[in-house]
Amino acid sequence: MGLAAGLGLLPGGPARAQGPQGPDSLAQQLRRYGRQALAEELFVHTDRPAYAAGETAWLKVYAVDGTFHRPLALSTVAYVELLGPDRRPVLQAKLALREAQAQGQGALALPAGLPTGRYVLRAYTNWMKNAGPDFYFQAPISVVNTWQPLAAGAPTAAPAPAPAGASTADVQFFAEGGQLVQGLPGGVGFKATDGQGRGVAVAGTVADGRGAPVATFQSLRAGMGSFRFTPAPGATYTATVRLPGGQTITRALPAAAPAGYALLLNDDAADAGFLRLAVRARPAPGAPADAGALHLVAHTGQQVTAVATAALAGGEAVFRVEKRQLREGITHFTVFSGRRPVAERLYFRRPAHPLAVQGRTAAASYGPRAAAAVQLQAGRAAAASVAVYRLDSLAAAAPAQDITAYLLLAADLPGYVEDAGYYCRDSSATAQQAADNLMLTQGWRRFRWDDVLAGAGPPPAAFPPEATGYLLQGRISRPDGGPAPGVAAYLSLPGRPFWFDNALSQAGGRIQFEVPNFYGVRKLVLQTNPLRDSLYRVELLSPFTAGGGAPVPGLPPLPARWAPGLAERHLQGQVQQAFAAAAPRFRPVPGDTVAFYGRPNEHYRLDDYTRFPTVEEVMREYVPGVLVRKRKDGFHFLVVDRPNHAVLRENPLTLLDGLPVFDINQIMAFDPLKIKGLDVMASRYFLGPAVYDGVVSYTTYQGDLGGFPLNPRALIEEYEGLQVPREFYAPRYDTEAQQRSRLPDLRNLLYWNPDVRLAAQQPQELAFFTSDQAGRYLVVVQALAPGGQSGSTSFTFEVKPAL
Repeated sequence: MGLAAGLGLLPGGPARAQGPQGPDSLAQQLRRYGRQALAEELFVHTDRPAYAAGETAWLKVYAVDGTFHRPLALSTVAYVELLGPDRRPVLQAKLALREAQAQGQGALALPAGLPTGRYVLRAYTNWMKNAGPDFYFQAPISVVNTWQPLAAGAPTAAPAPAPAGASTADVQFFAEGGQLVQGLPGGVGFKATDGQGRGVAVAGTVADGRGAPVATFQSLRAGMGSFRFTPAPGATYTATVRLPGGQTITRALPAAAPAGYALLLNDDAADAGFLRLAVRARPAPGAPADAGALHLVAHTGQQVTAVATAALAGGEAVFRVEKRQLREGITHFTVFSGRRPVAERLYFRRPAHPLAVQGRTAAASYGPRAAAAVQLQAGRAAAASVAVYRLDSLAAAAPAQDITAYLLLAADLPGYVEDAGYYCRDSSATAQQAADNLMLTQGWRRFRWDDVLAGAGPPPAAFPPEATGYLLQGRISRPDGGPAPGVAAYLSLPGRPFWFDNALSQAGGRIQFEVPNFYGVRKLVLQTNPLRDSLYRVELLSPFTAGGGAPVPGLPPLPARWAPGLAERHLQGQVQQAFAAAAPRFRPVPGDTVAFYGRPNEHYRLDDYTRFPTVEEVMREYVPGVLVRKRKDGFHFLVVDRPNHAVLRENPLTLLDGLPVFDINQIMAFDPLKIKGLDVMASRYFLGPAVYDGVVSYTTYQGDLGGFPLNPRALIEEYEGLQVPREFYAPRYDTEAQQRSRLPDLRNLLYWNPDVRLAAQQPQELAFFTSDQAGRYLVVVQALAPGGQSGSTSFTFEVKPAL
């Protein structure tokens, strides 16, 4: 008989003294580690789960912390990618996250030639790169190219051919708690997938080396299931798995260790309010049977929720856990012997009280081009996003997104979770068992206990958070290709307004610039000083992550009954393109009309003066704060430092539309009639690692450099910064003339609003117009409260054809 130990809950108070080896000490170290390892997560709400090639995918991004899921205003940039079946990017965008709300929005225009298939929408921040691609947001997106219809029932992607008689299916087995131990009852979880990575229903038998059966099993949901058996000393075990269609495959089970700890979690209906974690120990030869006490640490999102100690009696220790004391989401139970983790088990507690979001349409059905209204209400104030789209065969086949299921479940598991919302929606015993199977086969955590117990904290962050602006990164190399540290680099974004910055290359030759409010495509010039560092090579580094992350299942074969719906979707796309009522509308973006140096000491608008034929005459006649000197190597500028009543000794930082001019002779040869204005900073100016003897900044009329010759070794390219946000456009039918318009309206996306503000317990109405497209429409609402509570709802209405 084991000794039951009541679980001591210590959510945040002082730990009970149990010595340096006790669970309170372990919990304290995890708390300390968690305070140093802030986890950031993103959730992306898309307007639809499936698209036809050529359509636009609209996006709403929510940024939260990984523990309490509260809005986290840490990053100002989200990187969004659409990855193809080969895991290579098809589309990429940088979306601005508003600092106050920790939210952003954007759009991806899907190319008309995009092949049919299952794609991955991936999103992350620069800070999230430290955790790696396994913790990026990713969701499957189905795309059908209606220009390239498939044969009925044909697969949408051709898997690699398998040898004759071989199966493309795969089955993996996972030992509960981390290992099987000889002579001790143990649990095994399994997951079966087909050649496209989709879960398949299987059944099978486990037999020992002599062929004697010891266990049977059958999957419950998405190809996952579990069973228990006791491995005998020295025995090996093989599973024979029956696949759909009668084919069988064999797989070896994980080898059982001769000594160690076996953990079994029981969630019995007879004791519904508690979990029972039984840990059995098999000592190594010569070790005592009862090796003292075991410790249990439970945590969710790196926040410790419970600790306990149980003595080993008869080789067994039992922890009895009250379920209502656990936080919603995934709890990690880790068992320690001393300070050594010996077993771990995950448990999912579905949310009992998510954010209540209710909604309905003002009427159950509408006619074409009719005014429709959605009425929403939330239990507390929340930010929300709303989509209304037609449930044709393509859209109806994909499950709607669920922000709660993602944040509480999918975000903490590696790989793809099929229909994560099921585990939150369904409260049945079957769903709880299915969730437990998921915990057995896709367990994960964001840290290593060795790092926690070492007390050194998380490893240094290689990627800083982009807290105030976009971080543009590059590299400087020597002529032989080796890194060049300690070299000054200069970044210019000519234009109106322009941007300029400098940086000193670090180890590996890496350089970094922070560029706030960088929207749209701009000319970018990155260079070193050609008068001093003419042989160095500069390059820009992509801010996007290459590869990584687990693939999602492929798109299943399209059934023949979809053919009429896909033909209709094709017609919709062509009509919308041919009769587009308006070009894309872009929202105004924040801009700074003041140069990086702020208000200048002197400003000259040259049209206010007599225009001279040379820049030398302009400087000598109009700009007393800058002295012009001519030496053997040509012209030089000397700025008069007025505060100190002195003349600075070196050339100032001289700019033309933000481009640094290193040779004053070049600016003196420039046509002064192209210059609109001139600013002077009449004192030493500190910018990053550099100190300049003043600033002299010229601007042309168009901000386009006016044909000024560029450094031939400079990197010059059209560079895309943050995406300029687009306005979702939908026609209105307020007047009879608009209703009678002969322009066809075949929209299947009626409404998209990424910025809905719901007040607590106060109904809010959103209005839009239906299209000419009859059918059933789905309204999907995702919402997040400031306290981290999330919720979603969906409901339908009909659009009936005109009589």
